[in-house]
Amino acid sequence: MLGIKNLPGLSTLKAGLAKTRDRLARLMGRPVLDEAWFEEVESALILADAGGRVAQEIVSELRASLKKSPVPEGDADGLSARLSALLATRLSVLAEGGNGPWSAPAPGTGPRVIMMVGVNGAGKTTTVGKLAHQFQQQGQRVLLAAGDTFRAAAREQLLAWGDRSLVEVVSQTGGDPSAVAFDAIKAGQARGAAVVLVDTAGRLPTQLHLMEELKKIKRVMAKAQEGAPHEVWLVVDGGNGQNALSQVKAFHEALGLTGLIVTKLDGTAKGGVLLALAQQQPVRVPYIGVGEQVDDLQPFDPSSFADALVRG
Repeated sequence: MLGIKNLPGLSTLKAGLAKTRDRLARLMGRPVLDEAWFEEVESALILADAGGRVAQEIVSELRASLKKSPVPEGDADGLSARLSALLATRLSVLAEGGNGPWSAPAPGTGPRVIMMVGVNGAGKTTTVGKLAHQFQQQGQRVLLAAGDTFRAAAREQLLAWGDRSLVEVVSQTGGDPSAVAFDAIKAGQARGAAVVLVDTAGRLPTQLHLMEELKKIKRVMAKAQEGAPHEVWLVVDGGNGQNALSQVKAFHEALGLTGLIVTKLDGTAKGGVLLALAQQQPVRVPYIGVGEQVDDLQPFDPSSFADALVRG
């Protein structure tokens, strides 16, 4: 499994999580671990978007761990490592089932179809383009479907990504997104594509008619190829904090998510939302977005992410 420890986006991830890490690092350097210290750790985790209940549970685990196996007084590195290990264990549920790229499908079985969904502004279309580039770099033939037929800029953006990565794009102007998805899958079958990435228009979970449209797109995909879509990935903005939980819940109930891509972790995101997701909505996280460059979409590694939160 690929991690993020040696990948170029690690520095931007660390920069994005600096506020959380600096707050926790100051606490790890305290010489006295009294009740006030544990309360401050809990507050720091809450401020990092972990949520009150999750923060309380983590502090209880840390308290029990230190009681069983104390860290020498003044050993900030040892204390940071202990907390980082506890966080990594919790985050590991988000990595279950494997991470990153898969093997190309067997000949004759058709392409692997990935349906991409999310709210407006989460970075979904950009993420589709980055995924296409990565799969193409791995030697897999990729085809894109511009399923956001209402926003011309989305179609143009995807066409630009296709030109950049030498990836074919199936698109229509103002057409039915279900038809675009159907045509793209059929085109992928005909052209021997290994992966078909289907972009969809951004929408809020409260827009029930648009959520019903997503369900229709998914049903039509299954008519184009048995078992499609093989993956339904939700893109969420890491800076949305606890609001991301309601998005994951709503999209999961509507579509049965198989993956979650958390973007913009290089910006104002505090990172703790992944701890909340691990507790309340443990959908697998195959990738995280840690920057604007094409290679800054990287496989999620729990240990490396926990280290970036606590140790830097």
